[in-house]
Amino acid sequence: MTAQEQSAPGGWRVFHGTGRVPAVPPALPQAPPWRLFRGAPPRPVPGADTQAAVRRLGPGDVAPQLGEEEIHVVNAALLLRRPLLITGPPGVGKSTLAYLISRELGLGRVLEWNIVSRTTLRDGLYAHDAMGRAQAIAAWRAGLGTAGGDGPEAPVDDADESSTRQLPPQLGDFVTLGPLGTALLPYDRPRVLLVDELDKSDIDLPNDLLHVLENGSYEVPELVRDAADSARVHTSDPGSRADVLGGRVECREFPVVVITSNGEREFPAAFRRRCLPLEMRTPTREQLLAMVEGHLGTRPQGTEDLVDLFVQRVEAGGTHSLDQLLNAVQMTTAGGFQADGDGRKLVEMLLRDLAKGR
Repeated sequence: MTAQEQSAPGGWRVFHGTGRVPAVPPALPQAPPWRLFRGAPPRPVPGADTQAAVRRLGPGDVAPQLGEEEIHVVNAALLLRRPLLITGPPGVGKSTLAYLISRELGLGRVLEWNIVSRTTLRDGLYAHDAMGRAQAIAAWRAGLGTAGGDGPEAPVDDADESSTRQLPPQLGDFVTLGPLGTALLPYDRPRVLLVDELDKSDIDLPNDLLHVLENGSYEVPELVRDAADSARVHTSDPGSRADVLGGRVECREFPVVVITSNGEREFPAAFRRRCLPLEMRTPTREQLLAMVEGHLGTRPQGTEDLVDLFVQRVEAGGTHSLDQLLNAVQMTTAGGFQADGDGRKLVEMLLRDLAKGR
């Protein structure tokens, strides 16, 4: 593929792995007819969480970690509106890819859904605080018959009644959409959703996800049963609320779903069929040096030696992460630290093999 085809306006390749903030967010290619959705009312994508992006990507330019083949897969997922299933050793930068995509395409704050063995589909979609709602209703009812807390209610003129009488608690006040539920709101541009370490989930969760990933929609039963036509609920974005019509949420643009796995178990074929696989490899020596410089803003003296030691241990079959290398470089450049004697033991501890359990 030529450079002109890769960068032409309206071309299918909109992601190039640079991680640079665009002056104008690029338009995504048209979705296939079978991946078009009709969610309403449309919502603007919130701004990016700059601090979270800096923690993941560093303050400097992002070092190129993806090859042409990997970049093709990411662009295919963007075009086909399908989730990315990313595998690779721990610490290789799988979850960082979600922040890279969001920054380069101007898709706002990344929604994170961190998976553990107890995680269920509902945890990702929404939570209903039934106890809090019951307590609020009881408190509201207790205040109906009193003006100051005791005695009969004071007479109120009809004109002033609406301003003095407290409204009953609204159901939407006690519903909070989870990361997956928030990502499926009808945004006018797709949100980026990071589903981190899905292989740690209960065996049923990947199958439970099938319907939501295929249809781009879900229902909140508590809102469906409510008499009101719409409800204003909380979302996973801080301080943000959204209107849900008829208890049903449907996306307008299918989110960019980045699912990571450390390969601890296989997923069902039906789930894998709905995802595009991407295997991330350990960065090369040059990439590691560039990553350290990107995170620290400089390349301190001795960085090359630590990178060589890190690469040597990885090639020997050890399990290591980029965080360990960054910690070792930061430690050795701290004022007064001597990387010999006891200091050398500390560096060895920072670069220990994670597969050995201690």
